[in-house]
Amino acid sequence: MYDMKRHDALIPLSRDHHQALILSRLLRNDAPVYKGLPQDAEGKMKYAKDYFLQSLSDHFDQEELVFEKVKNIHKDIDQLITEIVQEHTLLREKFTSLTLNENITEQLNQLGRLLETHIRKEERNLFPLIEQHAASKIERK
Repeated sequence: MYDMKRHDALIPLSRDHHQALILSRLLRNDAPVYKGLPQDAEGKMKYAKDYFLQSLSDHFDQEELVFEKVKNIHKDIDQLITEIVQEHTLLREKFTSLTLNENITEQLNQLGRLLETHIRKEERNLFPLIEQHAASKIERK
């Protein structure tokens, strides 16, 4: 199932996920150096906040529009949507509450891990279920 090509309506969301996964790695304590991206905690914090405001917040909104179309079709989809929307709320809170303080490195690390786990859940669990059980509901018009 994982070798399956993404449904056309999910491709833009998956592309966004690729960029968000880079952010999730950047925020971690064990992050490699990414050319052109900040390396210090203050720079990473600013980059994360800007990325959230410019891209990720809208991405969450776009996903939730898709979720509305596929609700009440399959119990596993509904359960995952509930979890993912809760994670969106938590991620929004964590991104918007980032402030430079003595714990910023650990806050960024935790946020990076949370974001990666969240994206992997969507890509590996929710999207395949949507493609399997609700593809006709997300057809582009």
